[in-house]
Amino acid sequence: MLEPYVLPITITVLGSLFFIQRRGTSSVGTLFGPIMLLWFLTLAWLGIINISRHPDVLHLINPLWAIRFIVEHQVISFVVLGAVVLTVTGGEALYADMGHFGRKPIYRAWFFVVFPALVLNYCGQGALILSDPSAVENPFYLLAPKWALYPMIGLSTVAAVIASQAVISGVFSVTRQAVQLGYLPRFEIQHTSSKTIGQIYIPSVNWSLFAAIILLVLTFRTSSNLASAYGIAVTMTMICDTILAMVVAYKLWKWKPLSVLAIGIPFLLIDFAFFGATSLKIVQGGWVPLTIGVVMVTLMSTWKRGRNLLAERLSRETMPLNLFVNSIGGDSVQTVPGTAVFMTGSHQYVPHAMLHNMKHNKILHERNVLLTLVTRDIPFVSDDDRFLVSEIAHNFYLITGYYGFKEQPDIPALLAQCHHMGLEFDMMDTSFFLSRERIISSATGLTGWRRKLFMAMSRNAGAATDFFQIPTNRVVELGTQVEL
Repeated sequence: MLEPYVLPITITVLGSLFFIQRRGTSSVGTLFGPIMLLWFLTLAWLGIINISRHPDVLHLINPLWAIRFIVEHQVISFVVLGAVVLTVTGGEALYADMGHFGRKPIYRAWFFVVFPALVLNYCGQGALILSDPSAVENPFYLLAPKWALYPMIGLSTVAAVIASQAVISGVFSVTRQAVQLGYLPRFEIQHTSSKTIGQIYIPSVNWSLFAAIILLVLTFRTSSNLASAYGIAVTMTMICDTILAMVVAYKLWKWKPLSVLAIGIPFLLIDFAFFGATSLKIVQGGWVPLTIGVVMVTLMSTWKRGRNLLAERLSRETMPLNLFVNSIGGDSVQTVPGTAVFMTGSHQYVPHAMLHNMKHNKILHERNVLLTLVTRDIPFVSDDDRFLVSEIAHNFYLITGYYGFKEQPDIPALLAQCHHMGLEFDMMDTSFFLSRERIISSATGLTGWRRKLFMAMSRNAGAATDFFQIPTNRVVELGTQVEL
């Protein structure tokens, strides 16, 4: 009866969900936990009701049945794996959530709530089909009594919205991490909570994601059609997770290679078996996540390569910092009152903004600070390890600020902390000098199409003042041309 309205309702729900992102989720986030707990308890309750009619269905927990099925129906079982993998989707996302919540909450939620509820519900579906084979048409909703059908549809929709919200928040978080690690250009990032640092909103990512999802909805039209694309995405994510876990075990935990292989290869065999089964559906929709993956890798690798080349070109057109400092002693340069902060990627060379300031304005400020921000390979950096300060000449300072890949740089806050080192900064007496590069084509460097892509990404990158939270009325930008 509702079939003609499914797509309009879906688009309406999605539109509302993406529209409220800018307001943040802290106000409704407290409801997510109780609603999801109700969801999983409902799944378990529906399963138990039907299991009571065929208790022997609980034998499905025994893996010997799966092995027997694979041995007796080798070809069919390979195809069936492509559908079976959809029962464990979401498990791959736990790796991402581990960084937000830690191991114990996920461990407890999975083993004490989610896993038992899912097993009971699938057992209940099996028992229902044994009682009524025609229920295979839609065993999940047919588990519920007739009076509970519409409440179940409503609860399922709310649960899907909450799961979607978790994915959207994850996209924002991963995007910021990629920006911090230098794999994507800067985006405008808005903080939606004064208490939780992880609650952010990225407008351009939000609406790009919304447009892409609406396109997927209109293209696939049903969840069963979308399952082909979803299976490929999930199984490839699981393969990546396993490979990354093996790398961590070998490089960080210092496991022996044989131990890493002994633990990792069985998981990889399972992951590749699932991937092989879902790859049969590449033509039916599996090409979508593969295409998205290729596009994202191309964008990220182009930006990373372009920024590295840009840094190399800029370093050739400047001079060593120690040589510069030694050459400006005495009365060779006119000084003016105030503090100048120059943003730079390295303390080995003079920032281009400083050279241009001297070239065009013929001055140096009374106090000069070269500020470098470093993103470390950890989520957060403690305040005790936030910065290093060194004075290399009279009133000439080097400051290095350290941030985790999940943190948002805040330069005014960083400079305010420097009072512990005897450095006081008055924002109304401090000017921030930034370099703005204008990229022009050259015969070397990036290939033609990648150069154009990098130039387009550079033009559309967010303003450094917004990203580093610098007061806009205290910023001076000095341009330079760079061949790439």
